[in-house]
Amino acid sequence: MNIRYLTVISLLLATLQCFGQKDAKARQVLDAMAAEYDKAAGTEIVFDGSVKGTIALKGNKFVLDCGGIKSWFDGETLWSYVEDNEEVNVSSPTAEEIQSINPYAMIGMYRNGFNYSYAGTKSRSGMMCKDIVLRPEKKQDIKEITISVNNRMQPVYVKLESNSGNAQEFTVKEYRTLNLADSFFKFDRKKYPNAEIIDLR
Repeated sequence: MNIRYLTVISLLLATLQCFGQKDAKARQVLDAMAAEYDKAAGTEIVFDGSVKGTIALKGNKFVLDCGGIKSWFDGETLWSYVEDNEEVNVSSPTAEEIQSINPYAMIGMYRNGFNYSYAGTKSRSGMMCKDIVLRPEKKQDIKEITISVNNRMQPVYVKLESNSGNAQEFTVKEYRTLNLADSFFKFDRKKYPNAEIIDLR
């Protein structure tokens, strides 16, 4: 799995995760965003910026298509299809591994291990959005995350800054709710008949 791919995941993941204090107004926005996500039977997000891709989500399940790798996670098993060599790696990831892969494992994670602050409003893609700044309680690679949330409590922009000075930005181009069956989050061998399956479990 390439570094750019993991960076995107970590970034989007950190999006709904969440400076030295836990600000009440920021918490209100974060809670509302998480509630908006939780009530949907499925969510699809198209994003671009430092990296482009699409992710479909339902609870802790996801399908991510980004950087030539497509991954399915059904809550237990992870299938990662590498388009260039037609390989599918199958694994049973730990919770920590999923946090580094699933862009929306972030939902609810701001409740533990992160401080957050309300940073006012800013125009993003023609919309006035609420900006929240997130910082980890303990030192890690991520220094600061800025997330912009629109009036529908949906994330529209994320900026990730690392302690090394690097920054990546992502803009949500489309955010839609839809009904997704649990089977959607499982790899379908019939659609990839030539793929080599590598079972790492």
